[in-house]
Amino acid sequence: MAKNLLIVESPAKAKTIEGYLGKDFLVKSSYGHIRDLVKTDDAIDVNNNFTQKYEVPADKKPIVNELKKLAKEAETVWLASDEDREGEAISWHLYETLDLKEANTKRIVFHEITQPAILKAIENPRKIDYNLVHAQQARRVLDRLVGFELSPVLWKKVKPSLSAGRVQSVAVRLIVEREREINKFTATAAFKIVAIFSTGKEKELFRAELPERFDAATQAEDFLKACTNATFIIKSLETRPTKRNPAAPFTTSTLQQEASRKLGFSVSRTMSIAQKLYESGKITYMRTDSVNLSDTALNAAAAEIKSAYGEKYHQLRKYKTKSAGAQEAHEAIRPTYFNQHTTQGDHAEVRLYELIWKRAIASQMSEALFEKTTAKIEISTRKEEFVANGEVMKFDGFLKVYMESTDEDEQEVNMDEDGANAILPPLAKGQTLESKEIKATERFSRPPARYTEASLVKKLEELGIGRPSTYAPTISTIQNRGYVVKEDREGKSRNFEVLTLKEGSIQKETKTEITGAEKSKMFPTDIGAVVNDFLISHFKGIVDYNFTASVEKEFDEIAHGLKEWTQMIQTFYSPFHKEVENTIQTAEKARGERDLGIDPATGKKVSVRIGRFGPFVQIGEASEDAEEKPLYASLRSGQMIETISLEDALELFKLPKKVGIFEDKEMTVAIGKFGPYIRHNNQFFSLPKEIDPLDVTEEAAITIIEDKRKRDAEKLIKAFDENPDARIENGRWGPYIKFGKLNIKIPKGKEPAAITYEEVVALAELAEKEPKKGGRKFARKK
Repeated sequence: MAKNLLIVESPAKAKTIEGYLGKDFLVKSSYGHIRDLVKTDDAIDVNNNFTQKYEVPADKKPIVNELKKLAKEAETVWLASDEDREGEAISWHLYETLDLKEANTKRIVFHEITQPAILKAIENPRKIDYNLVHAQQARRVLDRLVGFELSPVLWKKVKPSLSAGRVQSVAVRLIVEREREINKFTATAAFKIVAIFSTGKEKELFRAELPERFDAATQAEDFLKACTNATFIIKSLETRPTKRNPAAPFTTSTLQQEASRKLGFSVSRTMSIAQKLYESGKITYMRTDSVNLSDTALNAAAAEIKSAYGEKYHQLRKYKTKSAGAQEAHEAIRPTYFNQHTTQGDHAEVRLYELIWKRAIASQMSEALFEKTTAKIEISTRKEEFVANGEVMKFDGFLKVYMESTDEDEQEVNMDEDGANAILPPLAKGQTLESKEIKATERFSRPPARYTEASLVKKLEELGIGRPSTYAPTISTIQNRGYVVKEDREGKSRNFEVLTLKEGSIQKETKTEITGAEKSKMFPTDIGAVVNDFLISHFKGIVDYNFTASVEKEFDEIAHGLKEWTQMIQTFYSPFHKEVENTIQTAEKARGERDLGIDPATGKKVSVRIGRFGPFVQIGEASEDAEEKPLYASLRSGQMIETISLEDALELFKLPKKVGIFEDKEMTVAIGKFGPYIRHNNQFFSLPKEIDPLDVTEEAAITIIEDKRKRDAEKLIKAFDENPDARIENGRWGPYIKFGKLNIKIPKGKEPAAITYEEVVALAELAEKEPKKGGRKFARKK
């Protein structure tokens, strides 16, 4: 038996560490937390003391029993969970649950899974840091209390099955308030003037822009008329050196933001991939708000830069963390070995690793040097001046490897064809220029940008809300609960005017552009908006930005031993609990109801509100005396209670509609919970997103039905006469067995088409007995 038992929180981490240690060490995984906080009837006892209770979940008991047995047999138990507060809490739970003794228990931490780092940690063990444990307990307990207390209030006052939380409620508030800003925004137009000038030599053309904009087309036209016979002379020419510095290496939030912009990864996907890279020893710990690099890392980066790019590309840089609430002195996210420019793994792992490597290596490289030239061009007939800018790179420095993206980069894409000059031709002060074209283009002001996952993380960090370990779960939670959706939305056509002065005459034309199109943006749902308004009305402190940020600071104070955690919980809970009880007794039910007007056809009131199955429009009012029952129609995807018009609401009542006959059965177009569909012969066929349900013809409906049948036929591998609910199909992850409500994985080595019905039944019985696990939903009821 091994003398040493080393326990980590994940199997992948255990496997990597196992390869670095000798036979004296047995490395085991706890599979995350082994104890859960249990809901109690009273969080505060009669003496105003905070009460808490933890218990081992049923699925963790076999793991705990095995670890207990191994711990008794080992001479030394090493607790090697992650170095953050959650990792410290996991070690404490292990210490308590396994009945470990301080004499033979050692706590070790490392921010990278490499042999030198692990051996160094073993040489320098410490005890469990109870300040970190208490900080994590405080967060977990406070968030559970908020959830336990607020959720029942929402069930009674808004809608069943809802839930609320401290950080996620603030995140929803940000998104709801941004959407309302956008809805209230009115675009204003102005004319942007851009000229193309020539020095008189062939191909020596460059672009110049007027800093001023004109509010009206008449003003822009007057300017162009004045330029018709004007002389254009270079009034001044200024050339100056500029430089750009590299960004600091990644923290958790900047990695999430940059992976979203550059790779299109969601926040949760970024963290999942980063976890794999960390556990396989390829990068340092991925939950950190530090931009610091160790001396070892600085030396390794310097050696690699000099070797790969040359001495002049290296510049030692030491970054300091700006965040006042930064957690323990972790290191920034970086590759464990700088000489490995890429890695092995799936495509996503390779892309994220290379992004981390580039950012870290660029942070230690020289600045990029440019020469910027600005020419001011006077107009003989006007007081305004054109300005032309050109930039030439003199030394690429860190740009040889990496350039940081911004949210503004995404907003500017395809917004304007009037970009800056990469380089200006040779120019001289007093030189006369020839105007080739001057164009006045109508441009519109833009509303605040909707949040992407990346920009929401950035905003939460700026407000001091949440910490590295909470960003991804928060963003996943608000989407899973249906308060927010992340989706693409089509824009609308908008006309704009263009006036062009060319060869002495002015041409006018009207062009069309698409405005308001969104890609992977965060939109509040109706239920998200209603819950947000209810919480602001009755629990303003919970969704207050300053309160949430101040709570984070209190957690930091607990982590540094400056505050007693149970006292912090008691101070919060007593007034909060009274507020909950008062709200249950006095608050009215929140429906988000809004009157839209009168239906011209019936003269009845049209209203919209939240119902048990989501938002809906109602024509008429429900009462016992009413001769006719009200009519109801669900809102479509993208429609909201706050913004839907009377006209759009009435359109919803044109469905369901019959569109024709196919195979002697009626085809009906309708809208359901999951969007528009065609119903035919008791089967349902979803409509493609680009097709308006009101525009579906008989021919189009038949095509949609036949296309779906064709796809289903190609999907089917084998059917069984004994049971129509038993099938073998091709799925996203390969062939699988569909047996009623079960999806069953096909054993390795089995040819799908050769499986018999008896084998299917046997596999189904086996699958039913298996313990239900997370992850891909095989061998689970749908």
